[in-house]
Amino acid sequence: MLRLERILCPLDFSEFSAKAYDYAQSLARHYRATLLVEHVVQPVFSAHPSYVYPDMVNDIYQDMRTHAAEQLEQFVTSHTPGGGQVECQVRDGAVTDAILALAESVKADLIVMGTHGRHGFDHLMLGSVTEKVLRKARCPVLVVRRPVHDFVAPADRAEPVRLHRLLFCTDFSPHSERALAYALSLAEEYQAELTLLHVIEEIPVSSDLTTTTAEVVRQLEASIPAEERSRVTIKSRMRVGRPYQEIVRFGQETETDLAVLGVRGRGALDLALFGSTTHRVIQQAPCPVLAVHI
Repeated sequence: MLRLERILCPLDFSEFSAKAYDYAQSLARHYRATLLVEHVVQPVFSAHPSYVYPDMVNDIYQDMRTHAAEQLEQFVTSHTPGGGQVECQVRDGAVTDAILALAESVKADLIVMGTHGRHGFDHLMLGSVTEKVLRKARCPVLVVRRPVHDFVAPADRAEPVRLHRLLFCTDFSPHSERALAYALSLAEEYQAELTLLHVIEEIPVSSDLTTTTAEVVRQLEASIPAEERSRVTIKSRMRVGRPYQEIVRFGQETETDLAVLGVRGRGALDLALFGSTTHRVIQQAPCPVLAVHI
């Protein structure tokens, strides 16, 4: 059974990291995990260091840390219904390095991050904090963009995120198996419907659509462990076309709440592979995407 014991959620106080925090605390509640939130204070650099006294820089930096700690406490207090237990961390240094270092030191099982915040990335930008964490983290990363439909229920703030429809995308390679474990676990925890999706770029010449679809569905259904079939509502689907386009389109058509994809290890989202399926889905999907590394 999948266990999530420590969840890390970096915050920059933007509305997008606030949305990620909703997901992080929901997951922490479902899995009874420790939730850590982190804000990184970047070093103060002066254009004319010879004219600045070290003590002055230290005083300014200390004020920034104190202010950041106060902001973080206030954020958690105002965004945590019921006063759940959250560990706050203010770290120094480069943002990406600080996030990865904390994730490593606490042995985080999951990182939950927002995009399009001050340190997020949009459809055209590379080299962002979120992207670097995706490439280098040793644990799965849930990337939260602002969903097309919102899960926050004003009458029930105790459960800020409700997942009803999950999507698991597979290419039947070995790295997909670990990602499937996460998809099944999430579906069981949230009592959500899980759709298994495989996309092929074209129908083989020696086959036809009906035959190919039947074979793909058979493979998808065979990938589910017998003990899981009675616990989770599962559907199997096949699409024909470019994988990332069909995954995004399927997510839009079915109003998917969260998608799970496997990634071929650390470095698979390297800048040289900007056109990769996972990367493009993260950029364009109408819902959060959980990238699971092997």
